[in-house]
Order: sequence, then structure tokens, then C-alpha cells
Amino acid sequence: MKKILGYLIAITILVAPLVCYAEQPSEPPTGGNSGGSTTATYSGATTFATSDSQESKTYSSSTGGQNALLVSGGTSSITSCTIDKLGDSSDENADFYGTNAAILVYNNGTLNINGCTITTNAGHANAVFAYGTGTININDTTITTKSNNSGGIMVTGGGTLTATNLTVTTDGNSSASIRSDRGGGTLTVYKGTYTTNGTGSPAIYSTAAITVNDATLTATKSEGVVIEGGNSVKLNNVNLTDSNTTLNGNSETYKNIFIYQSMSGDATEGSAEFDATNSNITTNNGDTIFVTNTTCTINLNSNTITNNTGDFLRIQSGKWGNSGSNGGNVTLNLANQTAVGDIVVDNVSTLAMSMSAGSVYEGAIDNANQAKKVTLSLDSDTVFVLSNDSYVDTLTNGTTDNSNIYLNGHKLYVNGSEVSANTGVYNGQSSLTSTTTKTTSTNNNALYIGIAIAILVIILLIVFIIKMAKKKKNTTKWT
Repeated sequence: MKKILGYLIAITILVAPLVCYAEQPSEPPTGGNSGGSTTATYSGATTFATSDSQESKTYSSSTGGQNALLVSGGTSSITSCTIDKLGDSSDENADFYGTNAAILVYNNGTLNINGCTITTNAGHANAVFAYGTGTININDTTITTKSNNSGGIMVTGGGTLTATNLTVTTDGNSSASIRSDRGGGTLTVYKGTYTTNGTGSPAIYSTAAITVNDATLTATKSEGVVIEGGNSVKLNNVNLTDSNTTLNGNSETYKNIFIYQSMSGDATEGSAEFDATNSNITTNNGDTIFVTNTTCTINLNSNTITNNTGDFLRIQSGKWGNSGSNGGNVTLNLANQTAVGDIVVDNVSTLAMSMSAGSVYEGAIDNANQAKKVTLSLDSDTVFVLSNDSYVDTLTNGTTDNSNIYLNGHKLYVNGSEVSANTGVYNGQSSLTSTTTKTTSTNNNALYIGIAIAILVIILLIVFIIKMAKKKKNTTKWT
């Protein structure tokens, strides 16, 4: 009897810690430069120096260096008017100060444009131009420019322009539909359609703070968006399509979104920013994003990004800047974002990549193992699926076992050392739900089965002891 009780106590001592410290099932994861002064000389075929209001008028000029309508003060409005501009200009004042634009507003003037038709057919003849302290509000208007260096809507020197529901088409080279130049400004777009058909004519060229909401942007022969220097573009619910079929003299590669510093003096130096939220970004030729000779932050949130030919992100030196220090330094933030395609980083460039809010990235990071520095930060609800061997200098992962990183037959190196990660197949669900939880469940099942068997053994021993005690008692009684 004492020997059996000893065995029972020993088994209990062995089983008790297993019961007390059994691992609980893991829970599912939860989910530019202001400028108001100039030496330019202004001339207008028609001039508003004080407040005015006109309807169904025609304003025109066929003289180079002259505006069809010049607003130099007051608050004015034109409604259902026609504005035509002819007359070439080769003077850079046309691009920096708007001296050959169809409409120019400066010198604290404000112009409200409603339901008009604006056409230019001359070199360096931008359509609607806000310079310095000039302000333009333009609505429900059709704009067409037909010659080179002739943008659609434009700000420089700190000008302010707000556009709503425009139809803008530019046919010439170097003629962005949404444009800025030296001194920048603030340009805000709501709705509308913006199309460029010329070489070197992106839908947006920014040396300013440009925000576009609920619009359609199409570039048929150029980049979709270009940001120069310490300036910004923000897209909200925008359809951006880039075909980029022709390289101009300044383009080295095909790409959709181009962020750089030219060192020309036309854009302030500093950190650029590109933000896109709830937008459709389609690249039909080349890389989706290309960064060179600048520092920038890229924030992508809940977009649909389609690339039919190139890489997702390329960060490298180019023709601008000083050799050896003219790469890109990029902070890339993905939130609720799916991105597909490689990330190329050369030996003078850096990448700090962060993924959150269920983002999924499928591609290879620095497959050539040449980047100056790459850091990668993953929240626990994000997924990285390798398409080739990838190299990063540091990895911060909210999932400690890297089960949200699918190697897909490839290798991930962190600071030169290969790290272990998920060898399974990504099925489009959170890796923690589909893989880690399953593994934990399997381990727990085995543990619980062992505990159940041990408890059953204890019960059987207890029953056996009770029976033996009764038998001994009965034997004593009948003796």
C-alpha cells in the first residue's frame, strides 16, 4: 500500500507542473519657397487692377510676352468666358513669372473663374497662372494647351490656386497639366480630368505643395508625377495612369512617380513627400517609383498599385548631384497596403521601410546586396513574401518567430546572417492566423493528450487502491 501511494505521489509531482504551465492557445492577431518680388515686366491685353465681374466675354492676345487677361489687384470673377492666347515667348520669365500665360494673377489679386474655356497655342504659354500673392479659384472649366512648355494650371513664387472639376489637356512637350516652377506655392485640385500627351509632360510637376482629390490623371508619354526638391504631392482617391512611352533629354529610365533634386535652383532643397491614399496607381512602362539625389518620405495607404513591367521602388544615383553622394534616402511607410515588385537600392542609397495595418509586400529587397543601408520594420499583422533572396541591415518584427515572413524558397539575410522564417505557402491570410496559430494548436493538443493520459492513470490507481483497501478490510473481517 505504501509503495503504491509513493508511485501515486511521484506521478502527481511530474504531472502537476504540466497542468500549471501548459501553454494557452495564442489569440488571433489584431488585426516651395515663397516669392513675391520680381523684375519681370507685365502686360495684359485686358487688365483688372481693381475688383470686377464679367460674364460671357472673350479675352485674347496674340502678342508674345502679353497675357490675355492680367489681374493685378482686387477680387474679380469671370463666368462663361472664352480666353485665347497666341504669341510665342522664349523668355524664362514666362515660366517663372507667367508673363506669357493666358491668365495671370499676382500682386494680391484674386480671380474666380467659373465655366470658362481657355486655350493656348504658343510656346511657353501656360493657361492659368498664380504668382506670388496672387490667388485663383477656378471651377467647371475646360483648358487646352497645344504647344511646348505650356502647362495647364500653374503656381510659382508662392501663388495659390484651387481648381474644381476641370478638364485639362496639354499636347506639347514639357507641359504638365498640373504644374509649378521656381518659388512653388499651394495648388489644390478637386475632381476633374487631367491628360498630357507630350514628352516630358507629367500629369503633375511639383516644386510646390500640391494636393489632388478625386481626380483622374493620365500621362501618355511621360511620368505620371514628378516631385523636385523639398516639395510634395498628395493624392486622395485619385486614378493615376502612366504609359511613359518616350524618354526626353532629362529622363534616364521609365517610371511613373519620380522624386529627385535637379540642383538647378528652381526647387528648394530638402525632404520631399509623396502620399497616396485610396488611389489607383497604374504603371504601364517602367518602375512605379524612382528616387535619386534627394531625401524623401513615401506614405502609401489603401491604394491599388498595378505595375505591368518594372520594379515597385528603385533608389539609386543618376545624372543629378555629385557622384558618390547622389543616391536616394527613402522612408517608405505602408499602411493597409499591398505592394508587389522588387525594391532596388544601390550602394549610395538607403531605405527605411515600415509596414503596418495588415500590409502585404511581395518582392525582393536589395537582392543585389549592395545598399548602403536598409532597415525593415513589420507589425505583427503584416506579411512579407520573398520573390528572391533579400538583404536588410536590421529587422524589427512584431512576430518574434518571423512566421509573417514567407521565404518562398528564398533566403532572408539580416546584417549578413541568414534568419529563419516561414517555409510554408502564403495563402492570402494573416500568417499568424494560418501558420502560427495552427502550430501552437498542434503543440497544445499533444500536451493536453499527455495530461489527459496522466490524469486517467491517476484515477485508475486511486480506484485500484480503494479496491485493495476494501479487499484487505473484508479479508480481516472474515478471518
